[in-house]
Amino acid sequence: MKIKLTSVYVDDQEKALRFYTEALGLTKKADFRQGPFRWLTVASPEEPEGAELQLALNDDPAAQAYQRAIFQQGRPAIMFFTDDVSGDYERIRARAVEFVLPPTEVAGATIAKLNDGCGNLVQITQLARR
Repeated sequence: MKIKLTSVYVDDQEKALRFYTEALGLTKKADFRQGPFRWLTVASPEEPEGAELQLALNDDPAAQAYQRAIFQQGRPAIMFFTDDVSGDYERIRARAVEFVLPPTEVAGATIAKLNDGCGNLVQITQLARR
């Protein structure tokens, strides 16, 4: 089995698309509309045929409650992995993105956490070299 798609709830798909492409550097993969429904995904330019991230509109009470609860607990809705967390931190911060945690060493990794502006915390992780 392979993971090909995962979702993150967002409160504004257009704003989320700008954030995930312009601030984080992902690329738009799919963008389809049917009436009020929009299927919107992004992918890593490093793995264009790899897993996609659906930017799903949080348009129902259960999605809104879930998104709000994990944000209030300080838990990331999504995690990205990198080989250079400090470099990515500087690159993303230069685009006026709000970091709630600068690069910080934790057991086995260095992490940074940022606010996507669409209701989510995003964690960037660099695993420690063994």
